[in-house]
Amino acid sequence: MQFHLNGFQPGDPEIADPAARVQASGAAGAVPGEVDVLIVGCGPAGLTLAAQLAQFADVKTCIVEQKPDRLLVGQADGIACRTMEMFHAYGFGERVLKEAYWVNETTFWKPDEGTPENIVRSGRVQDVEDGLSEFPHLILNQARVHDCFLDVMRKSPGKLAPYYSRRVLDLNVDPAAAADDHAVTVRLERVDAANEGNVETIKARYVVGCDGARSTVRKSIGRELHGDSANHAWGVMDVLAVTDFPDIRFKSLIQSAKDGSLLIIPREGGYMVRIYVELAKLDAGERVANRNITADDVIAKAQWILKPHRLEVKEIAWWSVYEIGQRLTDKFDDVPEGEVAARLPRIFIAGDACHTHSPKAGQGMNVSMQDAFNLGWKLAAVLRRQCAPSLLHSYSAERQAVAKELIDFDREWAGILASAAKAGGADAAKTQDYFVRHGRYTAGTATHYRPSVLTGAATHQHLAQGFIVGKRFHSAPVIRLADAKPVHLGHAAQADGRFRIYAFSPAENPVASGSATRALCNFLAESRKSPIRRYTPVGADIDSVIDLRSVFQQDHRELAIEAMPAMLLPSKGRYGLHDYEKMFCPDLKSGHDVFTMRGIDRTAGCMVVVRPDQYVATVLRLDDFAGLASFFDAFMLPVE
Repeated sequence: MQFHLNGFQPGDPEIADPAARVQASGAAGAVPGEVDVLIVGCGPAGLTLAAQLAQFADVKTCIVEQKPDRLLVGQADGIACRTMEMFHAYGFGERVLKEAYWVNETTFWKPDEGTPENIVRSGRVQDVEDGLSEFPHLILNQARVHDCFLDVMRKSPGKLAPYYSRRVLDLNVDPAAAADDHAVTVRLERVDAANEGNVETIKARYVVGCDGARSTVRKSIGRELHGDSANHAWGVMDVLAVTDFPDIRFKSLIQSAKDGSLLIIPREGGYMVRIYVELAKLDAGERVANRNITADDVIAKAQWILKPHRLEVKEIAWWSVYEIGQRLTDKFDDVPEGEVAARLPRIFIAGDACHTHSPKAGQGMNVSMQDAFNLGWKLAAVLRRQCAPSLLHSYSAERQAVAKELIDFDREWAGILASAAKAGGADAAKTQDYFVRHGRYTAGTATHYRPSVLTGAATHQHLAQGFIVGKRFHSAPVIRLADAKPVHLGHAAQADGRFRIYAFSPAENPVASGSATRALCNFLAESRKSPIRRYTPVGADIDSVIDLRSVFQQDHRELAIEAMPAMLLPSKGRYGLHDYEKMFCPDLKSGHDVFTMRGIDRTAGCMVVVRPDQYVATVLRLDDFAGLASFFDAFMLPVE
């Protein structure tokens, strides 16, 4: 899919008329007086959270932004494999796949040993290891990612749209408020010309600050970013350029002998490219703004690094200069560490509001969106009275640890990319080796949540060696039993707030009266201890809170769907229509046996419980009904 040939145009490239490519965005009128959740900031984290909460019509959400309108030109652009898995859950994965640039291979360049002022290619590697994800590593303008989330919000039951031109003045929490009260009062100042200076007041049960590195919400709860001060200046620009550099359509890491490093990221549309250019080392306490760096300075430095190749920039779509520094706040909510047992969180921060770093590994936007994906379903579950409010403590506990890992990784990676400034110059072999060894981290698949109320012990990990407890559910190809359609097992998990139980059957006939699969279905359907019976509201679809799926070992043509337990053919909706999409078989024709691919014990089978954010919560024996019940009983509330 090619576009931007005759100049950069923001918005949807499938719309021929440039004037119609950017649809109107934003809510009219004053903000509501009371809401369940107020989100501050329309960056990647804020929109991910808003799109999640918009799935629930009974959760009243408001999102505000200081800028006057939607983003048109992006800052971040890298989309990790794990993020694509999340995008699919939100329903726009295919749209991104079609429009984005696919990072298939990465090349490495170093100084020519004979002529050090020139660069030569030193290596070339596959960007993502085989089998790591069903999705590739992609590049797409952050503004287009925002557009996708805005579209989800608009079409969802909650019908959300941002309130632009609102600046947070202050936040106050009523310490005496009950858990269900609108305890947080926020004052917003209008900054649009027609209403400039007007102040609106909104009361919320919860507030989430997704308002960037200078977060007003973070400051209101007394949190600070701590870490290394910036010591390197880099330039970044999206350009339409003519060049004879042969790898201009590959992601390329270039280290020169004396002029620093350059990172080339091809952009969507076939013509545009992003370049990151190492500019200068900053003095202690110096800010990059003091250098008065211009776009011409960035281009000139890139041209020096690329020698002997030429680079002629025809148009700059966007550019900036920034400082590299790694900073992190100690907690992502408003409850002091020593008061966790006595207080419930009311205010949260996500994304750049609680962790900042360089863009070199393409992790900032990705980790920020994962923050929000983690928090969104928890807020919804608490507000809908499915889970106890104490569950909200798990957000900071889980995501602060992930951010700490990101900061440590980013510090080391940024140092390697800037190695030309150190004694001995660039080490291309070290750069390539580090890139390959840390591929799972940059793909976003290395996150591993520690044992907690939401993450069980690895006692039965041997039953499903490829579904690691605490890591994301690693999808695999399967065949849907009802219609023989090849699908991905993980794609059953939508961003709808539901838990999933994947029941992997032993080799026995699953329809037999004494089969393990039938026994599990009978327990879930009939027992008073069944988590489905305990936590599903009266009158709701049987899978509205916990969604049971089953995977059999037999070829799909060997099984009789009409003989399956009723729990796997549930009656749903106003007419009691059967849901035929709960059962799967290995894709034996294509050689994709999910039992082999994910190390499932064929003799015993197992249950894999997956959280609403697609992380494996626990692995249990197929007959461990007590263990299944106790897992959900630890944090869920029985229906009244």
